[in-house]
Amino acid sequence: MSYESILKTKSFQFAVRIIKLYQYLRKKHGEYEIAQQVIRAGTAIGALIREAEFAESRKDFIHKLYIGLKEANEANYWLELLHATEYINKRMFDSMKKDAEEILKMLVASVKTTKRTL
Repeated sequence: MSYESILKTKSFQFAVRIIKLYQYLRKKHGEYEIAQQVIRAGTAIGALIREAEFAESRKDFIHKLYIGLKEANEANYWLELLHATEYINKRMFDSMKKDAEEILKMLVASVKTTKRTL
């Protein structure tokens, strides 16, 4: 399995977890605003990776991955906020944060590798 398809798979699995988190926040806490923010950022990562697959150029590819990096960083922020305000417990937070950090690292590596080939 190629590195890019691992990133694609991991970002999709993360989006599924984010959607489940959204459902949990809505059902258990009646939370809407932060839930909307985390679902938007958390699902955008995989969508941007998919967009990058058919980028018009290497620069466009890098640009889409950079936006994915920004979304991953924002998703991390919302996860930290949800944990700090006790909407999610430490176990949930640690698990999702680990996934988000792994995706971030993979995105950074992909951008660096692609920039070297420009």
